[in-house]
Amino acid sequence: MFGFGRLGPYDYFAHLEKAIGKHFAAAGREVQTFVLDVPPTASVRRRAARLAELVASTCDDDDTGPFPTRSMGAIHLLGHSTGGLDARLVSSPSAILPVAPSCMRWLPRLASVTTMNTPHFGTPLASFFATVSGQRMLYAVSALTVIALGLGAPPLAAASALVLAVGRLDRATDAVIRVLDDARRREVRLYLEAIRQDQGSVIQLTPEAMDLFQAGVENRPSVRYQSTASMAPAPSATQWMRTLGGPWSVISAPLFATLYGITARSDDRYPCAAPDAGSLIEAMLSRVFGRAPGARANDGVVPIRSQLWGQLVWCGYADHLDVLGHFRDAHGDIGHVDWLASGADFQRSGFEDLARAIAHGMLEAETS
Repeated sequence: MFGFGRLGPYDYFAHLEKAIGKHFAAAGREVQTFVLDVPPTASVRRRAARLAELVASTCDDDDTGPFPTRSMGAIHLLGHSTGGLDARLVSSPSAILPVAPSCMRWLPRLASVTTMNTPHFGTPLASFFATVSGQRMLYAVSALTVIALGLGAPPLAAASALVLAVGRLDRATDAVIRVLDDARRREVRLYLEAIRQDQGSVIQLTPEAMDLFQAGVENRPSVRYQSTASMAPAPSATQWMRTLGGPWSVISAPLFATLYGITARSDDRYPCAAPDAGSLIEAMLSRVFGRAPGARANDGVVPIRSQLWGQLVWCGYADHLDVLGHFRDAHGDIGHVDWLASGADFQRSGFEDLARAIAHGMLEAETS
């Protein structure tokens, strides 16, 4: 949800791609990275099929040659948010995807699956997005994300008009499109139209639907499954005042507070959490946060306890977009943009620790 591959000159995953590549290089290993651009709210099965086809088209798999498939480079899948479910589904031995068998020949080379802030057990926000009011917010938040990150700084007039116009999707679109040049105007229209036409994952990410996903999607033996998880501080008046660093945050802060409040809802029948996270994960959560987070703790989109899968390699205070490098930081050769005023105060040091943990886990998977 909210994600895209590239908009004009802006690469959504560029920060994370560069950071992980740096840690592979430090270990003396070469890594090639490929970003999959999928319909942002399409069904997990449709997205997983696209993922299988991308890997098949980019790996050097040739079972007719003199070397067995295992001798070629290891393959790692990394998915943020819904992308983590795409990676789990495509790697599952029980998955049946609408692709040719040749698109799955690379699976013996799969070494690891990394999920970042993924709703493994669903998110209450998806249930809200399935309502009429939620449809308007989904569209508005998606548009704000793509515009804010794509332009580098959200135009306040357009953002204000968009928030006020969420009741009318055509007005909302026009409010945003006016501030774009011709090239990006077409890209944004296509992105927003994709959300309007296919919202299969909105239903699938509800806690009730993910209850069924967990029952049918298995881990692949010999593959390392690792995850990262984060949460933002619960919005408060004090936190709000600390966040207000400019006119844009006047819009962004209450919007995040709304998202956080919806995501904090809990249903005992369909909890967004594993029955037992395990003693190692509980100890890590307690060490990082002072005490183990409860059911309401979330990153503004996904409850933190829904993000836990496999080995937890990193956790900390960050919102749903911070962990991709979308936090306020003027340093570096790639500009960091933080449009979501969550008050998490995520910084470069935390981002480096996160990327290092992911890369080290991948490298360990190749030798285990």
